[in-house]
Amino acid sequence: MTGRAPGRIRIIGGQLRNSRLDVPDLPGLRPTAERVRETLFNWLAPVISGARCLDLCAGTGALGIEALSRGAAGVQFVERDARAAQAVRDNLARLKVQGGQVATTDALAYLQGAPQPYGLVFLDPPFAQDLWTPLAQRLEQGGWLAPAAWIYVESPRHAELALPDTWALHREGVAGEVRYALHRRMPVAS
Repeated sequence: MTGRAPGRIRIIGGQLRNSRLDVPDLPGLRPTAERVRETLFNWLAPVISGARCLDLCAGTGALGIEALSRGAAGVQFVERDARAAQAVRDNLARLKVQGGQVATTDALAYLQGAPQPYGLVFLDPPFAQDLWTPLAQRLEQGGWLAPAAWIYVESPRHAELALPDTWALHREGVAGEVRYALHRRMPVAS
């Protein structure tokens, strides 16, 4: 693995099936593998239509654009790298995709803003930055998650993550050195 993203990746399903996304050549950019995206969206099939999604640390935007392709109502992309964020905007425009908005900012800073609850969150930060715990805490405590939200978490295979107790593991898998897991937010006991 070179640590560099390929020049193009493919959307797996939905309206944009087989469309290609242009991916900038940026250090550390790690698109979610096709087979992982396919598995994830098979898991999400019953809930993706009409979902409001947050793609934190969006990178290529492949997860959020896949969600829009499959009927999500909208996706807020958050990406701090200006070139990666512009590539997401360019891909949305080229594919004539509605419902996607891109914020060029750091994910932690974004979560300091006024919260809007999302039904589905993609949490796939750069592996080298170890942001899972602080991002998960801000999502959970900051009002960013709908009561029964779904949270997708992608991390290194052997990473020990400290996720909120209210996030119940729904399904998980491993692909090479990557662990991918879908969690469901459970009601908080009074």
